[in-house]
Amino acid sequence: MSEVLANEKVINDFSMTVATVNGSGSATSNLTILRAIFRMGLPVSGKNLFPSNIKGLPTWFTIRVNEAGYTARKHEDDIVIAMNAQTISEDFHKVKSGGVFIYSSNLKVELDRNDVTVYEIPVKQIIKECNAPPKLRIYMENMIYVGVAAELFKIDLEKIKLALSYHFNGKEAAVKINFEVVEAAAKWTEENIDKNDPYYLKEIDLTKDMIMVDGNTAGGIGAIFGGVQLCSWYPITPATSLVEHMSEHIGKLRNNSDDGKNYAIVQTEDELAAIGMAIGGGWAGLRSMTSTSGPGLSLMTEFIGLAYYSEIPVVIWNVQRVGPSTGMPTRTAQGDIISTYYLGHGDTEHILLFPSNPGPTLQTQEFVIFQQYQMTSIQTQNTLLDLMGTIKYVLYRRAPNNMLKLCHLVLFSLAFLC
Repeated sequence: MSEVLANEKVINDFSMTVATVNGSGSATSNLTILRAIFRMGLPVSGKNLFPSNIKGLPTWFTIRVNEAGYTARKHEDDIVIAMNAQTISEDFHKVKSGGVFIYSSNLKVELDRNDVTVYEIPVKQIIKECNAPPKLRIYMENMIYVGVAAELFKIDLEKIKLALSYHFNGKEAAVKINFEVVEAAAKWTEENIDKNDPYYLKEIDLTKDMIMVDGNTAGGIGAIFGGVQLCSWYPITPATSLVEHMSEHIGKLRNNSDDGKNYAIVQTEDELAAIGMAIGGGWAGLRSMTSTSGPGLSLMTEFIGLAYYSEIPVVIWNVQRVGPSTGMPTRTAQGDIISTYYLGHGDTEHILLFPSNPGPTLQTQEFVIFQQYQMTSIQTQNTLLDLMGTIKYVLYRRAPNNMLKLCHLVLFSLAFLC
């Protein structure tokens, strides 16, 4: 183990990247760390970078924690946890000088630097000693780096347990088996690792009245607060989760009328049907919306031009991805800005909105703007909007339903970063 002696402690300020394999179950472990840090009262954000496939290719999850609430990625990582043989050499050389490199001992890597603190962890040995079910070991191995990080950087284990309980919806069996692995890894680290790095976390109360949310979730909840009554949509990466989260929460947050539900969410056969149904809902007087990405927006252009000139109110969320054509659905882009500004045939000029974080998407701006100006407005979110981060919680009031007739088309372009 190479050592870099820490001169001064660095408290509540570091960027940590976890390198794993897509489909290995690492999302649960990464979100557990993220939520535990948030429960310690620290502003924290997390961003996943993953390929356009189901399983097998490299994926990275970056966690940035700092008291000032910064969310942008650092050029170099302070801490790297390497669990992927395909990228371990590359990951090792991404660590900043004076940083920390944690890796599984079954992975082969040439440690050709002496300016980094290296911790080698016998992941296979620890998971075997935990008596985890053989079928689940490949997934639960990721919980070992949760325990290692908890012990090294002083993440409260009780906060880890609360995060697991939240993730597994309070299912005691799932929480118990995962937390046992975390505890075992933390204990092994305490007994076998001499800490030689400067990074520590200290509990502090900076997240009072804050929530942890990503851009798509905030957008879905914001639509509920805004009074959405009809959502017709067609699944497309990376916009799908917006409506999924809205579907998850609308039944809890919306008081139904005496004769049944006061909203409808319809998955249509394609994008043309989605926008056509949404426009029909707006024509009938409903607060209607749809969500899509660049390729879907292109298909919707003619319908959107009809809505613009007919002054029919519709909300459209465009969660951007890389083009051209179908492009790369798991990569972010802002390539739709000009096309959405002039979207339609003729002299169409839509209002553009650029929220700097998920907070504004939680508001009812989509309904307020087109009510006030009676014209198209486009919300183009930047490349950091769909990270999982902390924002100030405010209870937003829904605009009256009778204001809907004053509305026009609204377009929301969310830069994808999921």
